[in-house]
Amino acid sequence: MLLPVSAIDPLESDDLLVRRILGGEPALFERIMRRHNQRLFRAARAILNDDAEAEDVMQETYARAFAHLGQFRGDAQLGTWLTKIAVHEALARVRKRRRLAPLPTGGEVEALPMPDRPTTRDPEHEAHNAELRRLLEGAIEALPETYRTVFVLREVEGLSTATTAECLGVSEEVVKTRLSRARLRLRDGLYERAGVVAASAFTFGNERCDRIVAAVLPRLIGAPTP
Repeated sequence: MLLPVSAIDPLESDDLLVRRILGGEPALFERIMRRHNQRLFRAARAILNDDAEAEDVMQETYARAFAHLGQFRGDAQLGTWLTKIAVHEALARVRKRRRLAPLPTGGEVEALPMPDRPTTRDPEHEAHNAELRRLLEGAIEALPETYRTVFVLREVEGLSTATTAECLGVSEEVVKTRLSRARLRLRDGLYERAGVVAASAFTFGNERCDRIVAAVLPRLIGAPTP
């Protein structure tokens, strides 16, 4: 039986979950999946620009992570480790695509402060934010892959420069440069106006989360499909 999102203990660390899974409680891998689904989706989608393919990458990522969980030593955060696996898989798919059609390549970044998030909420404001989010998502999708990936990890997912660099296997200076250039391409006021809703772009809702868990977990732990 799959766990509802509300049943996941936010105080139970990833490291503890890994120890318990390796100690004979493989079903707890579901908690890891639910905790990291959105980040992996956003990272894979930023590279691939395709929802379905991003979900395929997530499934492959979890399969590989589960199979090699004993190799996770805690030198980095589990989320970073999982993201690196997802990025590697997504980039492998991009390289495969390039055999058929070339993709734009990125250039190489100083961070600008995000606008303060509003504290008041009303239907008109929510509708306005939804439209801004739609416009921002379209603009992000139009970015070259290398800029798009950095922008999503830094500004949408909120990872630090150091963690983003580690996930992508590049230097922090490269991350800063690509982020700066991504912002320049999102100029003309769009980023400044839509920055307040950037964190909600490309969300990974509960229904999609349930679908991924239901598709992957039984395959990993040999449980019957719910």
